[in-house]
Amino acid sequence: MEALVGLVAADMNRVNQTILARTGSDVTMIPEVATHLISSGGKRLRPMLTLATAGMCGYQGEGHIKLAAAVEFMHTATLLHDDVVDESDLRRGKAAARKLWGNEASVLVGDFLLGQAFRMMVEVGSLPCLDVLSVAATVIAEGEVMQLAAAKDTATTEDAYLAVIRGKTAELFAAAAEVGPTVALRPKAEIAACRAYGMNLGIAFQLIDDALDYGGTAAKLGKNVGDDFREGKITLPVVLTFRRGNEAERAFWQRTLENGEIGEGDLEKAQGLMTKHRALEDTIERARHYGAMARDAMGIFPDSPWKRALIDVVDFCISRAH
Repeated sequence: MEALVGLVAADMNRVNQTILARTGSDVTMIPEVATHLISSGGKRLRPMLTLATAGMCGYQGEGHIKLAAAVEFMHTATLLHDDVVDESDLRRGKAAARKLWGNEASVLVGDFLLGQAFRMMVEVGSLPCLDVLSVAATVIAEGEVMQLAAAKDTATTEDAYLAVIRGKTAELFAAAAEVGPTVALRPKAEIAACRAYGMNLGIAFQLIDDALDYGGTAAKLGKNVGDDFREGKITLPVVLTFRRGNEAERAFWQRTLENGEIGEGDLEKAQGLMTKHRALEDTIERARHYGAMARDAMGIFPDSPWKRALIDVVDFCISRAH
């Protein structure tokens, strides 16, 4: 990530100033809740993709700053809403906003941030950029609802699961990367390439997260290892392990994830079954496949520090599994 962070550092300072300015409100709880999450040390990867693709495409204006801030607000809003839906207690290693201010405040402040994101998009004055990000907002919400429908359903297929993460995670990566060349008025082929890069990077990123939830450390995750398991989330490692298991093993997943009957030692048993069926290795292998597609999408751009940094990000996302 170092190369990317270095290239966007000056612009990111302006994005961060914009974020702080736009979380201001006379309603004191709004800045409190928003700042709690925004200042909690996320990597800011999505807005960086907007800045980097705009830079790679030679954009000279100011619009990319507000677009990057809008992307971060959309991301923050989905985290606030997610933690309510998932009943999460931790976010990035700190108490989730809902634990401190309650579910109602978390949902409403998320709505406020979405509203601010759209205000900034309108201020940029690019209808194509507004189109990209408003479509993304819709698709992300669809992905969240799809996940809700698939929750605790051990019969979920790999295709159905990938459709969920395309919507709920990868779409914002795709849109973040797509608005860079869009605001720079680049040809359709370049816009499509950046979108494909973001989409495949987002899928790889989420698959690595899924693997880390069973095979990582809390420090790497910013949440507790096994949270997905305790929340009954059906992720790719579960899908693979369930498919490959015998009847007794499948009954274990139905008891723990579908019925929510999780007892002492069940997380360790789940991890053992994943090891037995090579589910974590295969999840990481799939992530590598999507990472390769993200790299290939960059092929149409001439060599530049921006392009190299964006390719490095793919390696960074996948190397988190080691």
